[in-house]
Amino acid sequence: MKTKILVTGASGQLGKTIRELSSLHKEELRFIFTTKDELDITEKQKVQDYFSKNKFDYCINCAAYTNVDEAEHDSKSAFKVNAEGVKQLAIACKDTNTILIHISTDYVFDGTKNKPYTEEDETNPINEYGKSKLLGEYYIQKILHEYFIIRTSWLYSIYGKNFVKTIVNKINRDVELQITTSQKGTPTSCRDLSLFIIHLLKTRHQDFGLYNFTAQGEASWYDFAVQISKSFPHYDSSNISAVKEIITKANRPIYSVLNNFKSQKLFSKKTDWQSSTKEVVKKLNISL
Repeated sequence: MKTKILVTGASGQLGKTIRELSSLHKEELRFIFTTKDELDITEKQKVQDYFSKNKFDYCINCAAYTNVDEAEHDSKSAFKVNAEGVKQLAIACKDTNTILIHISTDYVFDGTKNKPYTEEDETNPINEYGKSKLLGEYYIQKILHEYFIIRTSWLYSIYGKNFVKTIVNKINRDVELQITTSQKGTPTSCRDLSLFIIHLLKTRHQDFGLYNFTAQGEASWYDFAVQISKSFPHYDSSNISAVKEIITKANRPIYSVLNNFKSQKLFSKKTDWQSSTKEVVKKLNISL
């Protein structure tokens, strides 16, 4: 019998990437993809009814409020989705014996450690987005025993709005750029993260809990932009200026690199962030 998986938030870049890869695993895995219009995770009764009716083995929660700056003055919306919506999913998963795979963030940390964060490190989010995501994690851990919380960082893909697509568009218009060097993290391809999630599904892994998953290595946003520009021989990378700081509404952790030792033991097929960036930029160039 095929493993039956619900993917919430399927219109986002991670949901779309999982959908793209799902066709390669049709014999073993049956995916059901739902957008916010089809299943709003903040609507308690609808969530409970949907789970009761369909009986899933897993739920991959890609639904999230992700606008970090907007969350500073609209924290209510961020908490509604990232905390209360996640709570409703966790309750539905518990009631129907569904394993929850939830995507969280490096922004649960304050960035003061200066070396990669492990799953055991103390959390201390410094913006409303991070606080809302951390509360979602708390609800899952309080309600469920069988779950995977996957903390990741700086996601990008060929879908949706993300840093890579923004920089590619500006490079194609030969725009001069000013990019900050004040934050360090790990750019992570949605494809790499999706492959890890699919690995968990196919192996029916039972060592539940909290995992960090990113690409290998670390970079500033400036490093990331320069790496993107390397795929464009016509573009003069000196057009990208390094600036110490750019003022944003939300505070961001200065250093939020994640230690991947735990997930590396489960899934060794990790690529460095430079290689994954090059692959996605290549796909974007083909599609333009």
